[in-house]
This record gives sequence, C-alpha cells and structure tokens, in this order.
Amino acid sequence: MAGWGGFFFSLLNYKTEKYVIAENRKIGILFRLYQLAVLGYIIGWVFVAKKGYQEREDAIQTSVFTKLKGVSLTNTSETGPYLWSPEDYVIPQSGEQVFFVVTNYIETPNQRLGFCAESVKVPDGQCQSDDDCPEGESVIAGNGIKTGFCLNSTGTCEIHAWCPVEYSQRPMEPLLGEAENFTIYIKNFIRFPKFKFSKSNVLETSDANYLKGCFYDKVDHPYCPIFRLGELVSRTGHDFHEMAAKGGSVGILIEWNCDLDKDSSECNPQYSFTRLDMDSNNSVNSGYNFRFARYYKDPGGQTYRTLYKVYGIRFDIMINGQAGKFNIVPTIIAIGSGVALMGVGAFVCDMILLYMMNTSSFYRERKFEIINFKKERSKQKDGKAGNQDKRSRKPGAAEDAANSIKKPEEIELAVETSPPEEGDATVKKRGPTIPRNTGQRYSGILSQKGAPSKQHITFSSHN
Repeated sequence: MAGWGGFFFSLLNYKTEKYVIAENRKIGILFRLYQLAVLGYIIGWVFVAKKGYQEREDAIQTSVFTKLKGVSLTNTSETGPYLWSPEDYVIPQSGEQVFFVVTNYIETPNQRLGFCAESVKVPDGQCQSDDDCPEGESVIAGNGIKTGFCLNSTGTCEIHAWCPVEYSQRPMEPLLGEAENFTIYIKNFIRFPKFKFSKSNVLETSDANYLKGCFYDKVDHPYCPIFRLGELVSRTGHDFHEMAAKGGSVGILIEWNCDLDKDSSECNPQYSFTRLDMDSNNSVNSGYNFRFARYYKDPGGQTYRTLYKVYGIRFDIMINGQAGKFNIVPTIIAIGSGVALMGVGAFVCDMILLYMMNTSSFYRERKFEIINFKKERSKQKDGKAGNQDKRSRKPGAAEDAANSIKKPEEIELAVETSPPEEGDATVKKRGPTIPRNTGQRYSGILSQKGAPSKQHITFSSHN
C-alpha cells in the first residue's frame, strides 16, 4: 500500500530539464547528423516541396462543356452511302463530361416485328427438337421469345422478335476512319471558393478567329482547348485505328495545381491522357460497344427500324486540383513539428547515454538531481542558528584579545617585578610568557610614533 502511495505522490512532482554537456564524440556526431536530417526534411520537403506554409483547398468546383466537329461518309451494301455528322456519331449530343464517338458499326436495316430463327451465335437458342424450345421462354442473351418450334434449317429455335436478327460480322477496319481528324473542344471552368479564385482553360482574347485555327500545344498554345481525336488517342500510347475498330475508353485528366502566392498567370491547366479499358487491344474484355435503333413508319403505318451495333471511343473528362496560399497557422504547425522532431533526437541520444554506454551510471548521477524543499529549508535554518552563535561568541573573544595586549613598558615592568610562583618549573626554563601577536602590535605602535630606528625588546629573567 505504501508503494502505491509513493507512486501516486511521485506523480505530483515537477520535473525540469537539466542540461549536461557530455563530451562524447560519437553521440555528438549522431545528434548533429540527426539535426541536419530534420532540417533538410523541414526545409526541403515540408516547406519547398510540399509548401507546408500554405493553407490548402482541395474542394474544387468545376464545370465542363464539350463540342465535336467533323463529318464522315460511309457506303455499305445494306444502306448505301451515308453521311455521318456530329448529330449522328456523338452520344449524347448535349456535350457532357462523358461522351461517346462512333467509329465503327454493324447495321441491320428494315427490322419488323415477326417470327424468325434465332441467331446461331446464341448458345441458348440452339436446338435439336421442339422440346429444347419451350414456348414463352426468353432466349438468354438472345433476341426474342421462343415459340416452341425448332427450325431444322438453322438448328435454332423460332422466336418472336424484330426480324431479321443481327447477323453481320464486325468490320475489321473502322467504317468511320476519318474520325481521326475530328476535333473536340473542351471548355473547363474551375473555382476555389475558399480563396475566391476562378479561372478557365480557354485563352482570354479579343481575337474571334483564335479558336478557329489553333490546336492544343503544351508550349505554344497551352490555353487552346481543341484536340484532334487521333492525336489525343496517340497520347495514351495506343493506335487510333486499332481502338476505333473495336472500341475503347480514354480518360482525359485536367489538373489544376495553383500556387496563389504567385501571379494568376502561373496557374495553368495540366492535361494527361490514359486508356481506361484493357491495356491490350487483343484482350477479350477490351473494347467498347452498345446497340441503339432508329425507328420509322411505312406508308401503311407499320413500324420498322434500323438496328445499329456501334463501336467507338468513350471519353471521360476528369477534373482534379488544389490551391494553396500562405497562412501563419500551417507555418507555425510545420515549425512546431520540426522542433518536436529535434526533441526526439535528444531523447534518443539520452537513452543511449543512460542505458547503452559503459558510463551510463555516471551520466545518470549527473543528469538527475532530486531537490527536497523541506530538507533544504531545515538546513538553512540550522545554518542561520550556527551563524548567530558564532556572532555572539565574537565580542568575548575580542575583549580577551584586547586585554592580552599591553604596552611595552608594562610588559617589561611586569616581567621584572612579578615574582615566580613556587613550583613553576616551566617558567624558569622557558622564561616569561609573551602574549600572541605582541610583536606585530608593538611594531604597529612604533610605526605610528614615527620612530626613526627599530627598538629591540629585551626580556630579563630572575635567576
């Protein structure tokens, strides 16, 4: 119980630092190297690289508009010549942040609702008898509803669907190969609400013809937001025609890293491009396609349609950014973290000296000192009492010393006239007793009188 009491009372003690200079070169070199490393980290990494003296904002507000231009002419056996414009090959046409450009397609014209054979490409539509085609069951990954009949001519089930079903193969070369020269216009607005800073990736100019003839270039035209599709895909490291034939997905990243301590002209957009689907164009999972249809009515009021399975490139525009500006609070925090790291170095060096060196016990005695205020006060009181006793004894001692000093004549007279006491053998042998410091006092008296010559003191003794 006493041990726990001592532990809890020790928690009330105050510990202060005591600086001890340890002349140990190894520890000194280690400590200085650690200090240099911390200084390099704080100055080089925190302040220079990461700008730790700035207040940061990552909540960027952004808006993106897109517009594509270009036309392409196709000529197929099913439909003949057809002119594709942005209204046809851009999906959606509203110019959103994510859009799709048609570069290849399979067309199935004049489809009407009726009964026809399922495609041989669909495994669930294949059959050997009518039992394999239960009536009313839909074909998994197929085109219609089974009617209960198996068609021996095709080896597939009869279905109720838009007939004829899609049957053509994907063209190996993109039908819209001229899409390589299509242009895409990307307009981006950004804003950092904390700093009330906003900017656009379009050059602010009064020249109306600037955007009609420029193309993006990182050095010459960093604020021209117009790209050729072929050049944009090539920046991902892939061939445009290979991607256009099978389809793919491309990411366009616009990054704004703004140092608002500098001029606003230093805050520029940085573009990067990457392919988002499979890296290998030969992969089964790579590519991108979907289907859509265009519906018509004949003179008799019957509906028919043209089905398109389109391949193309999907573009995802992603905006990222952050801004920074000087603020005293993060600066103080960064400096405080550096000071704390300095303290860690001192702590480690102390641990080495206290527990890992041969002289650890000697260092521990010098570093730690316990001060008990009660004991110190009692010592001070005892010391004051002793001084008072010494002072009280001084007057009596001084009187004795003064009485012991006599004039030279009195000394000589006393020596001549005083009879020796009986049994005083020591007096006969040693002569008369002379008080201490008599010679010094006598020489002082003579110097005050200004005697020209030194006087000798003779002592007579009784025979």
